[in-house]
Amino acid sequence: MLLGCIADDFTGGTDLASALVARGIRTVQVIGVPEAGEEVVRSGAEAVVVALKTRTAPVADAVEQSLTALRWLREIGCERYYFKYCSTFDSTPAGNIGPVAEALLDALGMDFTVVCPALPANGRTVRDGRLFVGDVPLDESPMRQHPLTPMDDANVVRLMRRQTHSRVGLVGHGTVGRGPERIRAEFDALRRAGIRFAVVDATDDDDLLAIGRACADLPLVTASAGLAVGLAETFRAQPRRLTDGDPHAPVPTGGGRAVIAGSCSAATNAQVEAVRAVYPSYLVDPFAIVRGEDVVTAALRWARPLLGQGPVLLHATQPARNVAAAKSRLPGDIASRIENTLASIARGLVDMGVGRLIVAGGETSGAVVAALGVTGLVIGPEISPGVPWTWTLGTPRPLALALKSGNFGSRDFFLDAWERLP
Repeated sequence: MLLGCIADDFTGGTDLASALVARGIRTVQVIGVPEAGEEVVRSGAEAVVVALKTRTAPVADAVEQSLTALRWLREIGCERYYFKYCSTFDSTPAGNIGPVAEALLDALGMDFTVVCPALPANGRTVRDGRLFVGDVPLDESPMRQHPLTPMDDANVVRLMRRQTHSRVGLVGHGTVGRGPERIRAEFDALRRAGIRFAVVDATDDDDLLAIGRACADLPLVTASAGLAVGLAETFRAQPRRLTDGDPHAPVPTGGGRAVIAGSCSAATNAQVEAVRAVYPSYLVDPFAIVRGEDVVTAALRWARPLLGQGPVLLHATQPARNVAAAKSRLPGDIASRIENTLASIARGLVDMGVGRLIVAGGETSGAVVAALGVTGLVIGPEISPGVPWTWTLGTPRPLALALKSGNFGSRDFFLDAWERLP
């Protein structure tokens, strides 16, 4: 097992698993920490991704779960480790990324690693330590209004300094552009100066290739899925490290089709709007949930006669202005109540014969896979960068499942996804 990965949410785990598979590394994703590792070891996987639900968890819980995942990965013989977070550096105001990264370093007895949120394939770049979404700094993007992890600062160095007790430095693009040896020399200089975390600029995949090669001797990296580009090439450069053959798994087909959308991100809003004129759609009303109405039964009653006719869309997605206006009139736990409602709807749809399901939103995806009893995902063909079709482990019958981060995908993502199925 070359690489053991810890992802802070389910769609983030799938994003990384897809990136590894796309570069020829056989990868299995597990949901939470399994009780045993025999099935993963027998699968022939070269990498395993443990998908947690720690992005918005209390800091102490996030640290404890991440350390538990690390212990399991060490037990099954992983050689190197990857802490994966979102390319928009989503974190609670208290900050989960920094404390988890610090705890993992301590557990491995390390004094230095990288912080690399760049994912150029999806428009996330880091320049002078500042994270951009397209051409817009993170704190001027729609992430500023994110209902769970609002990002008020684009400076990743400053964000990490707020979240850790360690010293944080920067490896600028001038250094990155000079190649792996120069980057590695800068790492050594920062380490000697007492810097424990180095934020690394990256604006394209060539930068990620160079950074990955410079990280060849680091037992732990922290990054978005982007750094998988460089690490895969590092593995490939080592003789007999990777097996030959197609790393993709076949995806099961058959059964009804449905989309569950819980994210209120700008990308998911656009995707929902794009298909509302094409698919029958049902809005899950948060006020109805608060009033105690049986929202799940009503949604399933609506969906039942439509399932044989094509995809259906059930969503709690709302424009940011609606979310802001409703926030003061809804209880503080409404986000988790919506997630649980959508998860119950998803379970009901599967019981009615849905076999192909798209879920939009990281927190919603976590709730859905828990409700369905999914224990693992085998990675199939990519729909768009970072989002593959998968088939499920642990369910009574294999399901084709696509878990999409709220911020990912083009406007036509839902339409494109069905065309990617065999």
